[in-house]
Amino acid sequence: MSEQQQDLNRDEDSVAAWIAEALQRRGVTRVFGLQGGHIQPIWDHLGRRGIEIIDVRDEGAAIHMAQAHAELTGGLGVAMATAGPGVTNCVTGMANASLARTPVLLIGGCTSRPQANMGPLQDIPHVDILRPVTRYARTARVADQVLRELDEAMARAFGAAGEPGPAYIEVPTDVLRTRVAANLVPDDWLRPLTPRRLVPHPDRIRQAAEAIRAARRPLVISGRGARDAGKALVRFLDAADALYLDTQESRGLVPADHPSVVGAVRAAAMSETDLVITLGRKLDYQLGFGSPAVFPHARFIRIADTDGELLDNRRGDPELLASVDLALDALSETLGNDAGSRDGAWLEGLRAKHRARIEAGDKTPAPRTGKDGKIHPLAIFEALKDVAEPDYIAVADGGDLLSFARVGLSASTYFDAGAFGCLGVGVPFAVAAALACPDRQVITVTGDGAYGINAMEIDTAVRHGAKIVVIVSNNAAWNIERYDQEYNYGGRVIGTVLRHSDYAAMARALGAHGERVENPDDLADAIRRGLANAPAVIDVVTSQDAVSSDARKGLGFVPDYQALTAWDDAERKRRGEA
Repeated sequence: MSEQQQDLNRDEDSVAAWIAEALQRRGVTRVFGLQGGHIQPIWDHLGRRGIEIIDVRDEGAAIHMAQAHAELTGGLGVAMATAGPGVTNCVTGMANASLARTPVLLIGGCTSRPQANMGPLQDIPHVDILRPVTRYARTARVADQVLRELDEAMARAFGAAGEPGPAYIEVPTDVLRTRVAANLVPDDWLRPLTPRRLVPHPDRIRQAAEAIRAARRPLVISGRGARDAGKALVRFLDAADALYLDTQESRGLVPADHPSVVGAVRAAAMSETDLVITLGRKLDYQLGFGSPAVFPHARFIRIADTDGELLDNRRGDPELLASVDLALDALSETLGNDAGSRDGAWLEGLRAKHRARIEAGDKTPAPRTGKDGKIHPLAIFEALKDVAEPDYIAVADGGDLLSFARVGLSASTYFDAGAFGCLGVGVPFAVAAALACPDRQVITVTGDGAYGINAMEIDTAVRHGAKIVVIVSNNAAWNIERYDQEYNYGGRVIGTVLRHSDYAAMARALGAHGERVENPDDLADAIRRGLANAPAVIDVVTSQDAVSSDARKGLGFVPDYQALTAWDDAERKRRGEA
């Protein structure tokens, strides 16, 4: 044994040991990552302290898992990756967490200080690469300052000095092995962080209440920043007599049968409202950028606990920088029994249309097969209605499939590819969810294209006992793009066709339960067996002829101004180009 290796056995005051203690003191009980020599000192100390390490098959999956863990637990999601390709494999996941504004901490490895700029193994400027998609990116080179910089990285991840989102820190390996005396580590670098609570300004509450009372057709739209405000949101909807639209960032906050919910008439609500109240929600492409072409009559009130959810595309009048639940409670109290005069015909008309469409959908059997006789994707969601428990966690992954999932999945806890459209999150999100919530069913429905990106993480699920069920809609295509090529590019279908590969056999080879389903009558029982024998993959051979609404609306086409062709046409008209 070398002298250096002997020293490692006596390194309880090393920087690596202090990092492990800091994570433990901050409540971190699980870390996702892929081991490498540059991070081994920290890895070892995590293991010594009993912090669970979920070792993955690709570092990008570790970031996705850390994101889902953070969103489900409300804590920090932590991932580790070794230098070079280990860190660069994380870039897409960090970008996804950035757009989702999720507190994720990536601890990366980097070469020792004596080898810097000499051409050492796996040396590349990680910080420069990650800076554009993080809230913090630093190399901590001074041993007795590493914990201070780690503390700042965690605080930045939770939104100190700006939006919440991912943070990156790396420590040279020689620094990790350096000893630091306890008197050089102040306790405030280690004690748990206190969540920020922003109280709304009374004048802004008064201005917002006046605007709500003056509105005839108010509409509330929630996003990421409202996730912890479900009870306050329901009280506010009742007090304000407003209609409500959720988004994929905040599904499940309001019960589906609440009278304010009008998701089935989303387009009419957006085009006819005269007041939009956004709750922790950016006006991105999914909301037409807040354009007057999409919201032609609307004034906006913006409420969020971070400026980034107030300042994009359309300004609020007023804008409330405050914790969403505190702002909503203050507004409900201020409105009291006087919400103002409403356009009753409009409110009841949209509510009635919404109910009628939902009831019609419930009464109309979902198509079971496509024109080619293969299973229709909607049959998967019909089967889930009979099988899934009420509190199950749903993950949707894919392009074309996501359109079907938005209609078919009714889970109160829901994840999908997000504003980044980050395909491949299905299996990693599910693994993290199953580990964080072992008493709940976790079911992913994914397209076969998206599934292939992280299919090897089924091995991770097996090794770590993550009881997930992955349902693969296997239509042998990147179907939203294939449809675009077929109908908009002269039928030249190039590079968008896959195979009906046997993903069930692959799952069995990795130690999971796997079944292939080719008859819709067999779906429900196959999913039941998957749940009973999880982790499991249910490989459903589906039809390419089942085209989603997103494909028909032009989401794959990428129009000039807006994400959907109908909005793009309205935008062109507004600009005088029609």
